Amino acid sequence: MCPPPSLSTASSATSSWLQVPRLALRHRLSVLSGGVSRPAPWRRRPISFLCYVLSVSTLRPLAKRVALYRSFPTRLLSRAWGRLNGVELPTWLRKPVYSLYIWTFGVNMQEAAVEDLHHYRNLGEFFRRRLKPAVRPLCASSCLISPADGRILHFGKVKNSEVEQVKGVTYSLENFLGPQRKRGNDSSSFKDLLLSNPDNDLFHVVVYLAPGDYHCFHSPTDWRVELRRHFPGSLMSVNPGVARLVKELFCLNERVVLTGQWQHGFFSLTAVGATNVGSIKINFDQELQTNAPRYRKGSFYDRSYVAPDDQVLVGAGEGGVALQLGAGEGGVALQRGVAVGEFNLGSTIVLLFEAPRDFSFSLQSGQRIRVGEGLGSL
Repeated sequence: MCPPPSLSTASSATSSWLQVPRLALRHRLSVLSGGVSRPAPWRRRPISFLCYVLSVSTLRPLAKRVALYRSFPTRLLSRAWGRLNGVELPTWLRKPVYSLYIWTFGVNMQEAAVEDLHHYRNLGEFFRRRLKPAVRPLCASSCLISPADGRILHFGKVKNSEVEQVKGVTYSLENFLGPQRKRGNDSSSFKDLLLSNPDNDLFHVVVYLAPGDYHCFHSPTDWRVELRRHFPGSLMSVNPGVARLVKELFCLNERVVLTGQWQHGFFSLTAVGATNVGSIKINFDQELQTNAPRYRKGSFYDRSYVAPDDQVLVGAGEGGVALQLGAGEGGVALQRGVAVGEFNLGSTIVLLFEAPRDFSFSLQSGQRIRVGEGLGSL
């Protein structure tokens, strides 16, 4: 029988396992009360018990940890979190609560349109805070700009109708987008069915939004949205560590796919839900209801915006830019940089688009990016 570990050994193992900074609670609170400035880099790592419990890295062995993690009632937890987000906080409690969140996730409140923490009645309003107009200028030299603040997980050409969610882990393009109208012959690959010009290629970009990021997403270019496809599904974490373990994670999670056309052909923007991000809002589509209690696995729901006889104003984007059903062609015309929708917390945006083969990305995998910064050019 093995002898029990010594107290010092157990203490060391526990400390290494938790990896929690050894700071007294009184010291943390004193730091918070001094203001809400952006924290130093070594303090930006979030410490969240819930994330730790749900993290698949805490369960062994690998096959069982993934299966057990997928069995978590993430949809129910996310709906409960949504209700909690809507609870109005007493005025005296708002600053301590929001300050703790700012300290934990490294939120830059100097960019917020309203910096006064007492202004936000609940966590939901704080998560969906707007920015000052001048803090996200649009890159003039790039034909495609970032739709969100976040980190670039992956980008490049789509190969063999498979897309990488993280390095070495792929998912099926057909499972992700769902069936499409056929353009080629029966022998064409799914990727080829999307292309309007055989001389073009299909590209993709994945942007991961952390909890501390700005939660609205914007139009990356001038384009016309023809179809909204809503896939009810799981709400597992889209953290890169989880994405490495759960194959086709982006196809399993709830998502809203907007597809249409830009100047070079096919274009799509997909908002992928995650744990505590059951609510995905599209500004010009009030009918969309995400994370509903009832859903059928593998199902999807379409809404077409193509109506040649429709010429009605359906909403207004940030900055007063009109979003309307275009005359004749149909669809929702979006201008570059206009606000398209929002998450209730961080999540992921996936862009899939057709472009000439000489399209070149100006990105590095893992880099931080903000709304309006260039993604690439021709």
